[in-house]
Amino acid sequence: MSSIVLFDGDCHICNWSIQFIMKRDPHGKFKFASLQGEIGQKLRRTYKVNPMLDSVLLVQNDRMWSKSTAALRICRSLTGPARLLSLLIFVPRPIRDTLYNFIARNRFHWFGRKNECQLPTKEERRRLLD
Repeated sequence: MSSIVLFDGDCHICNWSIQFIMKRDPHGKFKFASLQGEIGQKLRRTYKVNPMLDSVLLVQNDRMWSKSTAALRICRSLTGPARLLSLLIFVPRPIRDTLYNFIARNRFHWFGRKNECQLPTKEERRRLLD
């Protein structure tokens, strides 16, 4: 069963992250949908996610994960050295999420907004749900 990663379609760092995941997920375990899209909105309602929560979300095994926990659970399924990042799950969540929130608050200032999208390859399109 595949897992669904919900991401901010307007964020450069989020889009870079999706490319990072795709390159390290050779079996295509992860599918992707934007938070702003129909599927993203439906999943947010299904799992009763606060509409103000601006975070990467991971739907896996009928559960939804957010913030640093979602990111680290994704890393656990990747190949190569990226998988080692999942060991950070042992850092207490309040500490992890404080750092996550700091980056999330500043991401548009540091990286800007995405006004145009890179055209996905045929393989990437197959994994996009929106």
